[in-house]
Amino acid sequence: MKATTIQEVIDLLEEIIDYSKENEDPLGYFAALYQKVTITVKNKIGTNYFDDDARMEQLDVVFANRYLDAYSNYRDGNPVTKSWELAFEAARNGDYIVVQHLLFGMNAHINLDLGIAAAEICTPFSIESLHDDFNKINKILGALTNEVQENLAKIWPNLLRILKFFGRTDDYIVDFGMNIARESAWRFANEIVELSGEDLLNGIFVKDEKVAGYVRVLKGKGWIERLVLRIIRNREVGTVKVKIEALESNHGQNPAIAIT
Repeated sequence: MKATTIQEVIDLLEEIIDYSKENEDPLGYFAALYQKVTITVKNKIGTNYFDDDARMEQLDVVFANRYLDAYSNYRDGNPVTKSWELAFEAARNGDYIVVQHLLFGMNAHINLDLGIAAAEICTPFSIESLHDDFNKINKILGALTNEVQENLAKIWPNLLRILKFFGRTDDYIVDFGMNIARESAWRFANEIVELSGEDLLNGIFVKDEKVAGYVRVLKGKGWIERLVLRIIRNREVGTVKVKIEALESNHGQNPAIAIT
């Protein structure tokens, strides 16, 4: 499962989504969100939104292939990074809500994979020129947050109210996925772009261990938080297929228009 163009990324994600619907597999939640992001990036290419369209497609494909490879390797019983292993294993556990599954995937893909992909397509001398487009990718992710939250409300209408009551905000996803991950991923890219060979592998290993540690926070730190999340999980409406379809609603439409 390897893409060479952004359209192939979208098509391969569709295969994961279709499989997940047919097999009631929660791994389809993140694939549905990720397809939204990829469609929006594709729609922005050729509109003068990005500084360098060819480089942006290259980044998107290299970035996506890290997820696609991890998904395929996990399905085939091959080793994956610890961050992805924990995200995938969570899908086998019925205790987590849809938001958590999205965050498990965002944690591995943004905090670990995005920095690796950015460093892979750049040199120490060219990476700074990527910074603006790198931030635009994060802007796209942020713009999708409201749409995702609206779609999650279809799964359980009281979700955002409960999260807000217990100290969460309406930006539960963007708080973790954007504010923490954006700067972390960019710093990581700048650190490893200077490395090669064993030094690069060691740098990725250390980062992977750190990113995997964030999963404990995402699972719920205290018993009250875990109890609330369990209540939400028990009251989520519909099958895995229904939830994936809720996340897919209007994919690629509003964000592609609204982001400037």
